[in-house]
Amino acid sequence: MNLKSKVIELQAAAKRPSVLVIGDLMVDHYIWGTATRLSPEAPVPIVNVKKETTTLGGAGNVVQNLVALGAHVAVAGVIGNDASGRELISILEQEGVKTNAIIRDALRPTTVKTRVLAGSHQLVRVDREVTDSISAEVEEELVLALKANIEGADIVIFSDYNKGLFAPELTQRMIGIANEHQKKVVIDPKGLNYGKYKGAYIIKPNRKELAEASKTEKINNITELRNAAKTIFEQTNTTYLIVTLSEEGMAIVTERSSKLLPVKATEVFDVTGAGDTVIATIAYFVAAGLSVEEACELANHAAAIVIRHIGSATTTVDEVLKDMED
Repeated sequence: MNLKSKVIELQAAAKRPSVLVIGDLMVDHYIWGTATRLSPEAPVPIVNVKKETTTLGGAGNVVQNLVALGAHVAVAGVIGNDASGRELISILEQEGVKTNAIIRDALRPTTVKTRVLAGSHQLVRVDREVTDSISAEVEEELVLALKANIEGADIVIFSDYNKGLFAPELTQRMIGIANEHQKKVVIDPKGLNYGKYKGAYIIKPNRKELAEASKTEKINNITELRNAAKTIFEQTNTTYLIVTLSEEGMAIVTERSSKLLPVKATEVFDVTGAGDTVIATIAYFVAAGLSVEEACELANHAAAIVIRHIGSATTTVDEVLKDMED
């Protein structure tokens, strides 16, 4: 049976995988307006505000991709006990996402990234955030929530945006809990310390992240990629390293083999959020019972779809099937 037939069969069975996303949650806030003159107080544009919009950011992009694919999704993370946190919860619940593992911490704000745009031009970004590690008390609350939700998950995604959730000790603790319950952990990494991801099933860096984490000067070919990957395998004992290569597609690397999957896109408008689409699609189809290689092939199609759109986008299984025909 070919891959397309397998996906059609999965769709017909109507079994929706359950995915637990643990990640750095944030709100993306946009202020849209026009700017036709400079301020007399300083050489900066005056923006006449026309509208404001909010959407999920950070790990929320992964969540929205999973929802679009049809997964049952539960989310674990830490937000502030504030208006932005309540708005974030509201958006998730409107998407049908389970939010009982999200911990409210009164001592830190919900991460909000505010972008001010005049027409299509971004003038400034203002970040409200605390990136210190979460407190011991909040950590215990999160671990209890994780334990309460882990049995219902077919797979677990860690979406690390380096905002304080994935401190090394807590990250190892959470991977340990998932492994004890025989749940595969798929990680979208951030930062230079990949040792904290030891025991994960899949780690998905992009080319730049892999080069930085492995202290490799450049990665221009498969030999350099394999050499860089060797460092990560030594640090993490992960089973798969999946490296996204932008316009060149992606590479599936194990300790013994490597395979390049060429990019499927014929047009590239915006790669924003493509990494979130890739990790969501891989986790979704691995949880549904496909092999990692098959899931990556489908993720390559999903990424090709979203990068044809401006801004973060999502796709559906039906759209992936259609892309496989083209």
